[in-house]
Amino acid sequence: MGTAFGTFGELLQGVLPEEDGDFLVTLPVARWTMATYRREPALEDVVVRPAGKTKALRLARTIGELAERQTGVSTGGGTLHVNSVIPEGKGLASSSADLVATARAVGQALRVEMPPSRIERLLADIEPTDGVLYPAIVAFHHRTVRLRGVLGSLPVMAVVGIDEGGSVDTVDFNRIPKPFTLADRHEYARLLDRLACAVRRRDLAEVGRVATRSAQMNQLLRDKWSLEPMREICREVGGLGVAVAHSGTTLGILLDTGDPSYTQRVSAAAQACGELAGGVTVYRTLSFPGGGGRARG
Repeated sequence: MGTAFGTFGELLQGVLPEEDGDFLVTLPVARWTMATYRREPALEDVVVRPAGKTKALRLARTIGELAERQTGVSTGGGTLHVNSVIPEGKGLASSSADLVATARAVGQALRVEMPPSRIERLLADIEPTDGVLYPAIVAFHHRTVRLRGVLGSLPVMAVVGIDEGGSVDTVDFNRIPKPFTLADRHEYARLLDRLACAVRRRDLAEVGRVATRSAQMNQLLRDKWSLEPMREICREVGGLGVAVAHSGTTLGILLDTGDPSYTQRVSAAAQACGELAGGVTVYRTLSFPGGGGRARG
C-alpha cells in the first residue's frame, strides 16, 4: 500500500531567470490518494481499477520491468487499486498523488526501493509533476521533475476554497508558452526568496502576501474571473491572502487556524464565498514535524 497527499494549487508558481526555470512551491493539504497493489503471478499483466487510471497503470508496468531487470525473475502481473478523495482536473495534484502512491505501493510489493530521486526519474517520463513526494513545503521544478529545495513547514492553515468550474489537463497546460518577461522572472526569484524566508520564520502573513501576488501574476497565463472578488472577501474577513491552482480551476482564502477569531473568520469567508461561487470546500493544510531546510539555487 502507498499513500500521497494532494495540494491546494500552489503558494507560488512561475518562471525563474535561468534555463529550465519553471517552478512551483507546494501547498500540501489533507486530501489523499491510496494505492494498493496485489501481486498475482497467474496474471500476465497489471490490471488497474478504476480502468481510467492509465498513467498509474503505465507506471506500475515500468516498475515491474525494473524489478525483473534487478532480479532476473518475472514478477508476473497484479491488480492495482487507486482510491482518491482529491478532485481531478482542478489543480489539486490529483494525478501526481496517484502516481506517487502507485510508485510506493508497487515498489513495496515488488521489493524495489522507491526513494524520492527514483520516483522523480520514473515520473519524468510520464508527465509534469508536483512535489508531493516530499513531506514538506518544497520548491519544485515540475516540468523537469526535480527538487529545487525544501523550504520547511508551516502551522496549519485553513483554505476556504471555491471552484470556477471545468477542468484543466496539466500536460496540455504545460505546453503553453509562458508570456513572462525577464522582469517578471526576476520578480518570481524575489518572491521565492521572500517565501523561503517566510516559511523559515513561520510568517503566515508574508506567506499570504506572496501567494496573492503569485495569483495576480498568473492572470496573464490563466485568468480567473473570481480572483478580485476573492481578494475583497479576504480583506473583509481578515484573511492571510489568496492561493490559487495556477494550472487549475480553484481559488482559496488562507486563514490562520491559530487566530483567536478563526471561527468567526472562517464562517464569514465560507458564507461570502458561497454567495460568490455557489459552493465552498474548506481544506486544511498539512504541517510536518521537523520540516525544515532552505531553497537551493
